[in-house]
Amino acid sequence: MSLPKHASLPLLLAATAFSAHAQTAPSNKIQAQYWIDVATANMTIPGMQDQGGGGSSLFGALMGGAMSAAMPPGMGGGKSMHTELWVRARPQGVEGSHAIPAGMNMGAALPLVPIKPVQSQPGTPAERGDSPAEKPKGRILLYWGCGEEVRKGQPKILDLASQNYAEFAQFFASSRGGRASRGVQGKPGDAVWPNERDNKPVPENASLAGGHAVSGDAVPATLRFSVDAANDFLPKAQLQAKGAPKDSIALSWNTMDHAKGYFLQAQGGKGEQGDKGADLILWSSSELPDAGWSMMDYQSPSQVAKWIQQKVVLAPTVSTCAIPKGIFAQADGAMVNMIAYGPEFNASHPARPEKAPKDWQPDWTARIRVKSTGMTMLGMADGGDERAPQRDGRQQEQKKQEGQQLPNPVNIIKGLFGS
Repeated sequence: MSLPKHASLPLLLAATAFSAHAQTAPSNKIQAQYWIDVATANMTIPGMQDQGGGGSSLFGALMGGAMSAAMPPGMGGGKSMHTELWVRARPQGVEGSHAIPAGMNMGAALPLVPIKPVQSQPGTPAERGDSPAEKPKGRILLYWGCGEEVRKGQPKILDLASQNYAEFAQFFASSRGGRASRGVQGKPGDAVWPNERDNKPVPENASLAGGHAVSGDAVPATLRFSVDAANDFLPKAQLQAKGAPKDSIALSWNTMDHAKGYFLQAQGGKGEQGDKGADLILWSSSELPDAGWSMMDYQSPSQVAKWIQQKVVLAPTVSTCAIPKGIFAQADGAMVNMIAYGPEFNASHPARPEKAPKDWQPDWTARIRVKSTGMTMLGMADGGDERAPQRDGRQQEQKKQEGQQLPNPVNIIKGLFGS
């Protein structure tokens, strides 16, 4: 298997990072646990108007319904919310209800429906029609750090043809520890929203602030909590990238109240070069070598603070960074993603004491995780430049005749996601 022209591996690795951690078994006393994940996502493409819904319509049109549905929570555009209820006395699941504040503008309550177990497909891969694995080829090049020039010792290169999977795991593993904080996982038997009964979109003006209550068979009647403005949705990430790929690319974004820190990651692909395969080019804003796949997810504020000290994550007051010159100069297309880590809200009954003993256990717990993500293309300036889409057919034909045909942003995004 060679890397596709624009490389679909980023999506596969990101999906792996998003599912890398599992929920641990709760203590014997806890009767129920409730998780809420909220996200704000925004895709900005210079020269293209906002499609509404914070870019969700554009994203859906580019990726297709099936692709959008498979994306991790919050990557589809606009505001999103995912919830999950576990009840000890009902391991097979229980239908419940989440009463929400009026500021959500989604009605009085959301229905919670248990996830049904998925039966595995019988038979061998050949009987199921699965294609046999091909020998991989191609390279992955990793750069890191904000600045105008590539630093000495970069890039770090992984040759896929070596098939050294231990080296592959080490290449993408973070040496700084940490993993996504515990939250929505979609465990069979747990009751979730959205679901097949109710999957309405979260409005742009939705707010979590106010009272929440979860009810259902065997759910403690005390499972109620109030959310303040500090734990509400984060704003949209207004990520901008200025500069041609052959030069240093200046990145800028809006700082956000209540954000704990920022992390950026860029990726691009260089087409197959004979029998050597394609190159997947990665860059991250970390001052230490880290591809950052596991970091593009919800993280606890304490973990983010630790990473800021290690200069892996940018402080919440930082609003600029530069991608070093020439990293994506030969790429067929490239894009940059960012994440703003939000606060983490925790509630329980009884409330956790200030100096809780190690064996302290509540009747129930609730957690809200918050993040905001942004995405934009590289090598496209506002108002159009040599890499912007040409809307005039004569200009397009002229570029082609001159051998200077340049990629359309829609095709770049589709290629990067392997579609």
